[in-house]
Amino acid sequence: MNYHILGKSTLEVSAIGFGCMSLGNDHAANATLIQQAIDGGINYFDTADVYQQGFNEITVGKAIAGKRQEVLIATKAGNQLREDGNGFNWNASKQYILSAVEESLKRLGTDYIDLFQLHGGTIDDPIDETIEAFEQLQQEGKIRYYGISSIRPNVIREYVDRSKMSSVMMQYSMLDRRPEESCLPLLKQQEIGVLARGSVAKGLLIDKPAATYLNYSEKEVEQAARAVQHCVTPLRGATQVALRFVLQQPGITAAIVGIRNTEQLNEALKTIDSTLLSADELELFRNAIPLHVYDQHR
Repeated sequence: MNYHILGKSTLEVSAIGFGCMSLGNDHAANATLIQQAIDGGINYFDTADVYQQGFNEITVGKAIAGKRQEVLIATKAGNQLREDGNGFNWNASKQYILSAVEESLKRLGTDYIDLFQLHGGTIDDPIDETIEAFEQLQQEGKIRYYGISSIRPNVIREYVDRSKMSSVMMQYSMLDRRPEESCLPLLKQQEIGVLARGSVAKGLLIDKPAATYLNYSEKEVEQAARAVQHCVTPLRGATQVALRFVLQQPGITAAIVGIRNTEQLNEALKTIDSTLLSADELELFRNAIPLHVYDQHR
């Protein structure tokens, strides 16, 4: 496994991170899968309080019990469960962030979180107040570092300007290259780590039938998937090609892959020993479909 320092933090993050949102409802099965990931060199596990209404944090906590020093735990907050239990309201207030971390710590069975992230964010949030909450938690030792999970350029710029965040998690793949316009260059310049999610585009780049995705037509998605297949070799499958494309972009610290079973885990792990994409292959990807940019939240 390859490891990279996340931004200006001291966290050494595995190039492939484990996206825990895809875990099922069986604690024993989840613990087995997470142990297999640790054995494969993965040390970064990303969850959120909203996943399975807290169950996801609980199952991750059970899986890492006795292994806390071997792993980096990232979780998120900002989506507050409604009193009737039916849906969530967005809440980025200092008071809520401070209370949410306490609940996450209990569910995870730990006394600190390695990376605590705002799970979204809007330009109308009380951003300075949110940052105050993060920095207070850092001073108290309840979190080691903080970041945001956002694709909104205007929100990202505000946190770059106002905070000492270590990372931004954002969707990035061959079918979503919007971060290339402004976000990736800015974050690289500011030495803020980028955790890429959605790198296989819901499977459309590797094994799912073509369908519309974001602003791309079914035909364009087919073209992107064909470009991936063109780069497949006996030693490098479609999953590895899609993840390699992401990991070879400047400024990307890690690809956070949603993993549901051992097969998906093994395919993700194979990426580390797979051959790099050549300059010609990268160019093929860039020319396969039109490059889109964000049309909102600019």
